[in-house]
Amino acid sequence: MFNFLARTNGNTKKISDYERYRWFFTSSGKLVIGGKNAEQNEEIMKSVENKDVVMHTSTPGSPFCIIKKPGKKDLEETAIFTACFSHEWKKGKRTAYIHVFKGDQVIKKKHMKTGTFGIMGSVDTKKAELKLALDIQKGKLRAVPFSAAKKKLVLITPGKLDKIEATSKIMKILKDKYHYPVSKEEVMMAIPSGNINVK
Repeated sequence: MFNFLARTNGNTKKISDYERYRWFFTSSGKLVIGGKNAEQNEEIMKSVENKDVVMHTSTPGSPFCIIKKPGKKDLEETAIFTACFSHEWKKGKRTAYIHVFKGDQVIKKKHMKTGTFGIMGSVDTKKAELKLALDIQKGKLRAVPFSAAKKKLVLITPGKLDKIEATSKIMKILKDKYHYPVSKEEVMMAIPSGNINVK
């Protein structure tokens, strides 16, 4: 179960509502969370423990994503998820480079802006393909790495549709092909922020 602890203003509290963040479960069942914005990145990174694995794109404009005790496939899927919810998706890139490091490498100095952190030591780099599949996880529609999706309802990649257009197309596919009733809000919460191709 989700057991990250947020440390803010000298107080520590358990973060139990992972659905407030970007999240998915890997194909082996490991929970991955990432920030939706700078404030959430800040909150998440204050929860990091020394051995947690953290990911961020090699360029600015990415969620910080955290996973505990991952295997090789978990790492690959987390890298894809990190890439797909970064600015690299908006730029229409097909691949992105992801930095992989441990929680004990993360530093925060007073002059750093909200949601920004420094990294000590060397990092591993993974190349990730920007491609997601819509699936149902824990009763919720999620956009997840292809290998983590059991049903693979709809495939999405970087493209030319804005978020509203993509949402309408996805809702039609889910209704016509799968008879799956889903709200506009649920789709919009699941997918990247725009520039989408729907298959």
